Amino acid sequence: MNLRHLGRTGLRVSRLGLGTLTWGRDTGEQEAAELLKTFWEAGGTLVDTADVYADGGAEYLLGRLIGGLVPREDVVIATKAGSVPDPYRRFDCSRGHLLAALDASLERLNTDHVDLWQLHAYDPETPLEETLQALDAAVSSGRARYAGVSNFCGWQLAKAAAWQLAGPDGRVRLASTQMEYSLLQRGVEREVLPAALDLGVGLLPSSPLGRGVLTGKYREGALPPGSRGASERLAPFVAPYLDEAAGRIVDAVAIAADGLAVTPLQVALVWVRDRPGVAAPILGARTGRQLAEALSVEDLSLPDEILRALDDVSAPVHHYPDHDWSSL
Repeated sequence: MNLRHLGRTGLRVSRLGLGTLTWGRDTGEQEAAELLKTFWEAGGTLVDTADVYADGGAEYLLGRLIGGLVPREDVVIATKAGSVPDPYRRFDCSRGHLLAALDASLERLNTDHVDLWQLHAYDPETPLEETLQALDAAVSSGRARYAGVSNFCGWQLAKAAAWQLAGPDGRVRLASTQMEYSLLQRGVEREVLPAALDLGVGLLPSSPLGRGVLTGKYREGALPPGSRGASERLAPFVAPYLDEAAGRIVDAVAIAADGLAVTPLQVALVWVRDRPGVAAPILGARTGRQLAEALSVEDLSLPDEILRALDDVSAPVHHYPDHDWSSL
């Protein structure tokens, strides 16, 4: 698998990443081992997790597999901190919480460092400078090699990246921002992606298949057994993308796939993989078959006419101030 630099840094990652959101809860050790080995054998390097996935279970499971199943030096481990299971406070990016969370992650992951440490979300209760100082401390101590953010809107990303760049030596350049991005969710194109491109921050798209909807499995209103849409716990996660507007986009993807003799999954994944500024979409495959289908896109590219058609049918509505205000 081809590698890409993560933002304007020296870190190179596979241009598809493996996500572990369901590990330790819906995905057991045997299934996770199959996914990780399949990914590694295809040349994949970037594995993304978080300290809150399965209440730490995803990190623990990944830590059990790395080293024995695949070499540690072949894996770029990316994890996140800042989300907290507190009904009164969703995020805690205070320096004390973050650094303690990193130490706990390292213990679960059975490693002395992570390759990419990300803030899971913006914390309005903590001064941003304090939060960013925690990233600097993590990298300067060797516990993290690179730092990034996740779920930051445009101004938050720009403020954080600019503060890091404007500081003295020792401040850490942000390598990445992880955001949901797909043909069904192009909101990052309004401000986040332009900011990332300008600042040299790589985009790691999560849910690149529109939470599974772009595979076409939910066409005609079907909820296949075992799918997230049929799961009581995950159905609300999928439901926003089952409306009429999404259906038109899914139909267009299916038509393109038929014309290219590939699958809708492959078309949707290649579209987001090859967008400007994207480093590596994060795959949330739950089975080896799903992952193998996704990994098969390495040599696939979309013709210009199909790209234009997909861009048009999925185009988000952006008016003022994104377009020339004088023409409105």
